[in-house]
Amino acid sequence: MNVPTDLKYTKSHEWVRVEGDIATIGITDHAQSELGDIVFVDLPNVGRALNAEESFGTVESVKTASDLYSPVSGEVVEANPALSTQSELVNTDPYLGGWMIKVRMSQPDQVAALMDPASYQASLD
Repeated sequence: MNVPTDLKYTKSHEWVRVEGDIATIGITDHAQSELGDIVFVDLPNVGRALNAEESFGTVESVKTASDLYSPVSGEVVEANPALSTQSELVNTDPYLGGWMIKVRMSQPDQVAALMDPASYQASLD
């Protein structure tokens, strides 16, 4: 499995890339692999306030539907527009083109509680 070293991770298989006070969030390579072919992604509207561990949307695959959980609290400032017509980006490019939302963090210290790459990798073994 591909586990980039510059990201933080959750037990529910979301990843977070932090740039200043913005957290970009998506699902991991492991998660997309387990789900199978992604056919639909339901994302929140810009402006929605999220709490850490709150569901912010769903991803549907040929196998199942699965909730998405925000690793951090804050306000949605962008949802990936490409996923409305190219949901397969979650499968083919989960860490770049397949990102889901960007959140302006209200509590950036929450990132410290997330798993580092080695801990996430260990949780998969």
